Amino acid sequence: MMNERLKGGIYVALGASSYGMLTTFVKMAYQEGYSTAEVTLSQYVLGALGLLLLNLLRKKKSAPISHTGSKMVLKLLLAGTSLGLTSAFYYLAVQYVSVSVGIVLLMQTVWMGIIVEMIIYKKVPGMRKLLAVVIILSGTVLATALGQENILISWTGIGWGMLAALSYTATMYSSNHVSMQFPPLKRSLYMILGGLIMILLIFHGHVNQGFSFRIFLHWGIILSLFGTILPPILLTKGMPVVGLGLGAIIASLEIPVSVLMAFVLVNEKVSVLQWLGVILILFAVVLTNLSQSKVISRRTV
Repeated sequence: MMNERLKGGIYVALGASSYGMLTTFVKMAYQEGYSTAEVTLSQYVLGALGLLLLNLLRKKKSAPISHTGSKMVLKLLLAGTSLGLTSAFYYLAVQYVSVSVGIVLLMQTVWMGIIVEMIIYKKVPGMRKLLAVVIILSGTVLATALGQENILISWTGIGWGMLAALSYTATMYSSNHVSMQFPPLKRSLYMILGGLIMILLIFHGHVNQGFSFRIFLHWGIILSLFGTILPPILLTKGMPVVGLGLGAIIASLEIPVSVLMAFVLVNEKVSVLQWLGVILILFAVVLTNLSQSKVISRRTV
């Protein structure tokens, strides 16, 4: 059992690290002159094709989709639209803010998720979660350099980042509640297709306005691999083994990986106060999920 949990934890860590590396690659594509439309479309088109191929290789024969099954597919496609919005908003945000600030803004989904749970289940969160919200907001002030002198704040970037966090919250909820009867690989495919539809609706006008199809070869393969293919496969293999609580703690590796990748590859500077903000947010993620992970670990012993 311990070996299985260790493998599950490694899968989750690798999936989160893939997401963490993604933003730096997007930033590097921007530095080469590619636009948000080119980056996002190449990622989703190639990602959908990759997942389709994996589904075909995994199971050559598949049962026909029933009337009930078609409704579940439609729900997954609709749920995937929030995934597309997350990418669009997030990639727009990192045009204006650093990678480290962008990932911190995206992590606001932690306290947004707590509010969603409160609304849906009509239950006031416990003191542990309320304390985590306060810590996250405090860490965000530090990590985004709000109030620090001589640092220019892009409110446009922060606005896009908060919209990304909001849509990511919707994605996280739908990923754990919509059409769970489908195999993880097939669910990932339909959600990515839903995201692709949303991306096409947003950026279709850019295709005829100097769209550079070279992005598909230059960055599209890397972006689709680390953004739409590897993470869902790794996370769906690891999360059921380690449990949602411990899985969320391990997945928070996305934050330091993102900051370190930006420091190494694009030479983004992060101040001591910003690092302190990142550490506070990591602590809040652990605090929010620690009790749940302990319960799950007791059940598996």
